[in-house]
Amino acid sequence: MSVAPAAARAPVLTPSLRRAVVVAVLAAALPLLLHLPETVGMGIGAVALVSGWSALRKPLPLALRLLLVVVITGAVLMGFGFRVGRDAGSALMLSMLVLKLSELREFDDAKRVVAYALFAPFAAFLQDQGPITLALGLLAAMGVLLAMGRLAEAPAAPKPVRRELPGLLRSLALATPLALVGFWLFPRLPTPLWGLPENAVARTGLSESMAPGDWIDLMGSDKPAFRVRFDGPTPPSETLYWRGPVLTRFDGRAWTRSEWLGGFPAPPLPSAPPTGGVAYTLTLEPTDRRYIFALESPTGWSPDLELGFDATLRSRTPLRALSQHRLRALPPQPYEPMLDGSLRQSFLRLPDDYNPRTLQRAREWRDAAVDERAYIRRILEWFNAEHAYSISAPPLGRHTADEFLFDTREGFCEHFSSAFVILMRGAGIPARVVTGYTGGVPNRVGGYWVVRQMDAHAWSEVWLDGEGWVRVDPTAAVAPERIYDTLDDMLGTGGSSAGALQPVFDIGDSLREAWNNFVVRYDALRQAELLQNLGWRGAGATQVGQAFVIAAGIALGLTLLVLMWPPKGERDPLLRAWRGFLRRWAKQGLEKRSNETAEAFLQRLRSRASTASAADDAESLVRRFIAQRYAPSNTDTNHERAALIEALKRHRPR
Repeated sequence: MSVAPAAARAPVLTPSLRRAVVVAVLAAALPLLLHLPETVGMGIGAVALVSGWSALRKPLPLALRLLLVVVITGAVLMGFGFRVGRDAGSALMLSMLVLKLSELREFDDAKRVVAYALFAPFAAFLQDQGPITLALGLLAAMGVLLAMGRLAEAPAAPKPVRRELPGLLRSLALATPLALVGFWLFPRLPTPLWGLPENAVARTGLSESMAPGDWIDLMGSDKPAFRVRFDGPTPPSETLYWRGPVLTRFDGRAWTRSEWLGGFPAPPLPSAPPTGGVAYTLTLEPTDRRYIFALESPTGWSPDLELGFDATLRSRTPLRALSQHRLRALPPQPYEPMLDGSLRQSFLRLPDDYNPRTLQRAREWRDAAVDERAYIRRILEWFNAEHAYSISAPPLGRHTADEFLFDTREGFCEHFSSAFVILMRGAGIPARVVTGYTGGVPNRVGGYWVVRQMDAHAWSEVWLDGEGWVRVDPTAAVAPERIYDTLDDMLGTGGSSAGALQPVFDIGDSLREAWNNFVVRYDALRQAELLQNLGWRGAGATQVGQAFVIAAGIALGLTLLVLMWPPKGERDPLLRAWRGFLRRWAKQGLEKRSNETAEAFLQRLRSRASTASAADDAESLVRRFIAQRYAPSNTDTNHERAALIEALKRHRPR
């Protein structure tokens, strides 16, 4: 029976290697983990800690691992509403990665899980392409590469991290020129080479439905929804209504968008000369939806946008990446003075057996009013006198408008806009709910405005005979002394400490905007502009390809030159001492040939030594060097190595 040699056996997965693998996997998981929904991310994070502990201590039993697979898969799918898409797929991939740690037994298991971990930082870029994600991704990649290096060197004892980092950083530096050339000059297509699957959940909280109280989580988020840079003076903040989905169907609780109305043509909007209105650049964060949150009465949009039946701008394709739009807004004024009969009925429809007190009040006050505008003024005066603004309003039951208007008498924009439209429709006035954003906050460092998710707002539109659609914001009618609590109170952003930190926030967001402009939004058009600015005229596809080949060749040439360039000096002190030993013998006429082994050189050295003691002394040094360099034992110490270095330096041929 033959026995395999020791060198052919699989290396042992030592505790230090286990720690390196666990750290690499957790570092690789972090960038993606931070971009998952909070509940899903916390669940996967908890599983990662359990799996990491089991990898360091004791692998989990098979039955428990199978149970965890079933539980975490079901939890992830439930967290995404059982809609499989980009986010759900990334979360499932990450959960399987951290679960893989729980079965870490053999050396091959370690190699497989580390290779698998490389996919996690790449998946994080499907969620976000910001500089923080890039930095975390680079750190994760370095951790994975360090673990790979330690696994490749096994069974030798791993070097300290401080001794491995210089070599890793040097390798990354050598790869950087070619990577930059690939980013800036590799020919880019106007559209992605492959389509990303539809995201499971839209990234913006604004959807095509609204019910009183549903927005409280969205309104507690200070994440940017979009950024705006005005060409001239900034309009007053209270005039900035960023129009989004228009909701026309009411089921007794929630307002939704009517698909039937989506087939109607866009209404003609007032026109103006190209120099009129407010010109601005809108930079939208990815939403996976089509809405362009533009100011009301937009004009001058590009061909990739279209105006809907409800006067809202939409993109022809879902906004799955950062997008920028040059637009102009005219002063808001009524539009669509004529209304088709079927359309009129759709804007008057209300469900049966809901909000009887509200409908009775609407009929009584409309009969008492001289005209529609007088009726609207009376409703707004009622809101001003008897209703309060509060984000901590109590939940409502079946009759949402009745309970808000007559019982609780407090709420926020969802409550006011919903109740107002019901009051209008109950009085025979066509009305609808408009959702979007209002205002924003200025970034004084970058010179632009940031509209956050917490700036989400709902207002109303009423159709008046002979005038058309007119905007009415019932929330703005609340008296200032009846504003009980606001978003700033909830978030604690109204104090002096927040004001003191505002410049820091502005600098951070300005850096993100610059990153978006120069990195994230770098596309085929900007690539052509870059080459033209560099003097490459007519930068078409052929010219871009030529520029890439030339630049890539230069980058590869520089990399090869660095790799082939001889080192200035030997870094290993033992080798430096050895080369000094050889140089001194070469001066005596005994030069070591480049293809000659140390053993062969030793034989010639004995014949040239003047005395036997000199030969023995030189032979002892050569043999100690051979043992230390090519066959070190586990018992060798740094003291023995240092003693050999000093002996080689002191030796003089005789």
